[in-house]
Amino acid sequence: MRAIISDIHGNLEALESVLADIKSLGINEIYCLGDIVGYGPNPRECVDLVRKNCVVTLLGNHDQGALFDPEGFNAGAERAIFWTRQVLEGGTGADSRWEFLGELPRVHKEPQRLFVHGSARNPLNEYVFPEDIYNQRKMERIFSLVEKDCFQGHTHIPGIFTEDLNFLTPEEVNFEYRLGNGKHLINVGSVGQPRNGVPDSSYVILDGDKLTYRRVKYDVDKTASKIYAIPELDRFLGDRLKEGR
Repeated sequence: MRAIISDIHGNLEALESVLADIKSLGINEIYCLGDIVGYGPNPRECVDLVRKNCVVTLLGNHDQGALFDPEGFNAGAERAIFWTRQVLEGGTGADSRWEFLGELPRVHKEPQRLFVHGSARNPLNEYVFPEDIYNQRKMERIFSLVEKDCFQGHTHIPGIFTEDLNFLTPEEVNFEYRLGNGKHLINVGSVGQPRNGVPDSSYVILDGDKLTYRRVKYDVDKTASKIYAIPELDRFLGDRLKEGR
């Protein structure tokens, strides 16, 4: 049994709450699908917790943006990345954090399972949104690259894409799903920046072929207040945490 998390985005309160929830379930194996940093006020602390607790960690596009120059980011996200880079460059252990981020892979493969940040076609940057079920060519191309099941994040919208081009929200499957026959793309949702209209953190538990979505409450106001206090982080980055947008 393992937990799969993604898109922490420097949100320490959310990450600590999710790790506590995982620990309460007796799970010791945690995979992180990337975007440890970006947007949020605690990039150093989040990198340190991921290093300590995750057995597999992938590179996200915001992690890469902190390492190099951000590409394709909106103005607010770009400002946040430049601020994040400055924070990561300071403090005790800066070199080890950069080394950790710089060595992160883009893909992790296991028999019949693929783990990426974005998609099987473009592990770092491609978004796969729920409405893409109507883009048959795109979805068929992505599914053709998947042996059985692909776990991903990036959109911050949890749910399951089936090979017959359906998208199932966690609520539609009562937060549990069996990965039986056929291929699936599983978006695990976001720990630190949910965008499905629910402010609670989202992650999944994988136990054999049983998939369980977890929702975890955290101190959203505390994180938002930290963001508001940092001039380089746009206020909307805190506002949208409260709405899950």
